[in-house]
Amino acid sequence: MSVLVSLIVMLGMLVIVPAGLRLIDAAGLAAIRRTWPLFAVPGAVALWLPRSATATGLAAVYALGTLVLAAQAPRRLARTRSLAPAEIAVLTALVTPSVAGVALVAERSGQELFGFSLPILALTVPHFHFAGFAAALVAGLVCRTSAGPTGRFAALSVPLGTLLVLAGYFLDDWAELLGALVLTAGMWAVALLTWRDIRTGDRGGFTRDPLPRDRFTRGLLAVSAAVLVVTMLLALSWALGEATGLPHPTLTWMAATHGLGNALGFALCSVLARQRLKETAP
Repeated sequence: MSVLVSLIVMLGMLVIVPAGLRLIDAAGLAAIRRTWPLFAVPGAVALWLPRSATATGLAAVYALGTLVLAAQAPRRLARTRSLAPAEIAVLTALVTPSVAGVALVAERSGQELFGFSLPILALTVPHFHFAGFAAALVAGLVCRTSAGPTGRFAALSVPLGTLLVLAGYFLDDWAELLGALVLTAGMWAVALLTWRDIRTGDRGGFTRDPLPRDRFTRGLLAVSAAVLVVTMLLALSWALGEATGLPHPTLTWMAATHGLGNALGFALCSVLARQRLKETAP
């Protein structure tokens, strides 16, 4: 499982976060986008080293980058003075990688953090790259295309669900199950809105002009929406099993299905599709 998780985390560090940052229109992010590899590459190297001072130091470099990114959230809020649902989702996307960065430092140092075991810390790192950063960002983007309640629900419930899952780490499995329920509802709302955009030809938050007749872009969006139906059902089954003691997938199985599906099928397909839409927008 450790090899698979490391590969998924590398995808988040080196591809998903920098690609996602290009989807956020903010002058203050330009410097971070340019320098992100200086933080992400050491973090990726740290994943493959034995737990040691060297691995911890490299992980700390990445954590520093995520904290610099998180510092953009209050600056953005002060500039926009907006707590619209789409803005809340973007602010969440800016902050959540820092949770992954801190967890990575603790895990690479071999030190349990707040009582969490090293395997849980290792899984926290991909969770807050994908359920945190990618999911919140995409929820914010799809919210821009909808003035209705579904878009607002998606943009609010994904950050709320992510926060509740994090709180569940400190409280109990029932609190984590509540977070999984809220997050799943938000992600399914994202999937529903994405299917609507494909059907109606909307550009997913960048312009009201119709989608180009680009089957590849539409295919990426379709895959990203379809994958969420299955991966979030898996998340619910795991959280329910943890809370009730009912049979549920193991962490290894979850990494190979839920984790890999969300990383490749949802996050990668979503950011690639929306990058293509942004580049072709008039």
